[in-house]
Amino acid sequence: MLLIAGLGNPGPKYDRNRHNIGFMAVDEIVRRHSFAVWRARFQSLVAEGEIEGRKALAMKPMTFMNESGRAVGEALRFYKLSPPDVIVLHDELDLMLGKIRVKRGGGHAGHNGLRSIDAHIGDDFWRVRMGIGHPGDKEKVHGHVLSDFAKPEQPLVDRMVEGVAMHFSVLASGDEGGFMSRVAQHIFPPPPKPPKPSAPPVSGEA
Repeated sequence: MLLIAGLGNPGPKYDRNRHNIGFMAVDEIVRRHSFAVWRARFQSLVAEGEIEGRKALAMKPMTFMNESGRAVGEALRFYKLSPPDVIVLHDELDLMLGKIRVKRGGGHAGHNGLRSIDAHIGDDFWRVRMGIGHPGDKEKVHGHVLSDFAKPEQPLVDRMVEGVAMHFSVLASGDEGGFMSRVAQHIFPPPPKPPKPSAPPVSGEA
């Protein structure tokens, strides 16, 4: 079984915050892969489904970001899963908006949601790091992550969320490199090739 945890803060005032891009992504995964309806369980909203023939539980912890690990740990223990069965989708300050990286294990880099999950299940889980950009000043980080995406940024945010959900089955099958490549192409599609110039008329043709 796969445990897919999107991180964010509950409540309408946080819905469009940069910090909530994990919630946005897991919502789109549930919609695109036709999971069951959301219900309350494990201090979270959860939805059951299947990806690549594997049972999956999507979850949005309702504990607020700083206590995300309580919810993830409770679900992990209930289903007798191990940390590598967990994929966490979260905002990443150290990546520019639109960039996606996947890694297993590692530090939390000051991210309070990851810090909490580390404390409850260890660090050997998968992370889908979704870039939100850095404000450039450490003192502005708190306000930055709790601010909404600007209107001009929204098309890029939408493509990030769509790309992650659309190609999530590639990641679920174990191909993190292929997943990152396909999502990147969805977010930043290559420019169309210019049309080939028409051939000059053959000598003697009208």
